[in-house]
Amino acid sequence: MEETNTEKFDPEIVEIVKNMVLFDDDLMKVVFENNFPATELVLSIILERDDLKVESVTSQMELHSPQNEGRTITLDILAIDKKGKYYDIEVQRASGGANTRRARFHSSSLDVRMLKKNQPFKELNDSYTIFITEDDYWKKGLPLYHIERIVKELGQEVADGSHIIYVNGSYKGDDPIGKLMSDFHAKKSADMNYKPLADSVKNYKETEGGNGTMCKAVELYAEKRAREAVELY
Repeated sequence: MEETNTEKFDPEIVEIVKNMVLFDDDLMKVVFENNFPATELVLSIILERDDLKVESVTSQMELHSPQNEGRTITLDILAIDKKGKYYDIEVQRASGGANTRRARFHSSSLDVRMLKKNQPFKELNDSYTIFITEDDYWKKGLPLYHIERIVKELGQEVADGSHIIYVNGSYKGDDPIGKLMSDFHAKKSADMNYKPLADSVKNYKETEGGNGTMCKAVELYAEKRAREAVELY
């Protein structure tokens, strides 16, 4: 990574980067971009699997609607495993950004991209839409909330391969999901439990080159917001 001297940045920007955690977009997107070990770790813990192998990971992936003037969305993290299953991981500070209808829209946006023309519907792979929210969206104190379709009259789950999961970012249990959420709140790599996350956070926050890269990203974002504010008047 190209080295950048943080002394040339505004001290306020340097302080912002110092206090960043994985719930902050600028840090999250660089930590997970093409980071297979970190992505596999997060998915394995949330899905309670030990066989998951990711073959592609992209952060801030734009998905355009197939219809004219349809809604475009940007996925925080899009991963595809070796079996062709899709995983959308959304990291949300504000609970309002985790609305259930948004989760539904994200889930359907994954589905429409899986099948080629005339490909049988039975070949549609599983998809997982995962919202990691800083607060407990459902406010019941559980670490995870799984949303699945059911036949109401039978109380029977419909195995259509569509899965929506909410992760309680405020959960503090002494278990894998609790330790993972602790890492998402950690400002320093030394305070993190999982090496794949700690190594990447250390690289971007605690080395001169990485820290400078983050400061530059925050500076550019601040400049963009300032221009947008001026254009409103």
